[in-house]
Amino acid sequence: MKIIDAHLHFSMWEHFDEIARAAGHENTAEGLRRDFAAEGIVHGVVMGNLPVEELHPGYPGYLHYCVGIAGDGVTEMTPARIEKLLPALERHLQSDRCVGVKLYPGYNYFYIYEDYLTPVYELAARYGKPVAVHTGLTATEKALLKYAHPNVIDEAATKFRDVNFVMCHFGEPYFTDAVAVMEKNLNVSADLSGMLEGKIPDFAEFCRRRRFYIDQLKGWLSYLSAYDRLMFGTDWPLANLGDYIAFTKELIPQEHWNAVFYDNAVRIYGLHLDES
Repeated sequence: MKIIDAHLHFSMWEHFDEIARAAGHENTAEGLRRDFAAEGIVHGVVMGNLPVEELHPGYPGYLHYCVGIAGDGVTEMTPARIEKLLPALERHLQSDRCVGVKLYPGYNYFYIYEDYLTPVYELAARYGKPVAVHTGLTATEKALLKYAHPNVIDEAATKFRDVNFVMCHFGEPYFTDAVAVMEKNLNVSADLSGMLEGKIPDFAEFCRRRRFYIDQLKGWLSYLSAYDRLMFGTDWPLANLGDYIAFTKELIPQEHWNAVFYDNAVRIYGLHLDES
């Protein structure tokens, strides 16, 4: 079975080195390529953490990317700043390597349905590329959950019907709300990344201890029954790749593995991969 990691981060930031080691990996291009090959992962989609003005991010050839807006922890989300970024944003979207836009609400204090973001969504629609949105829990205490709650996608997806949104992390742990948003809005997909951290020493024991969590998530996914709009993702370097594959197999019925692990990412992100 071929696999695409539809949500990872790629940076030489020093703290990524520590996070990767905790997950049993090495935060290098060669280390990631080697670990991808070991797990049958043939491609990946980076959620960008570089300034939009960096037009040549230099990701390895086995990765496409979503250009991140304010994912660098420095850029502020303001109407004036967005307007200034539009020319560079369009340059990214014109590239075949760039397959979407990534927004970081929660970490940045803004609602994704704000009118000043309309030009961003118009560009995404013009180039036929989705907008991925961080939803659910955040990695820092300074972030505010109200901006990252999955319900914010409902208003954006309703206002901008010609835009395809990707709900990153499936709104974890707000699964009930995430399901409602996806059930109502057919222009919303989701990735299942960011739910594990580090290397799990005993996966069977982990599943036993987290049975309530797994059963709740699995049950809501079954209720939604939208396996054509779900994608495998790991949030690498946060989690161990092998653990995350096993975790996702716990959630998804086997008859939908090919769709969730590979086909949906190809379609949703418009990936043109060498099938030779």
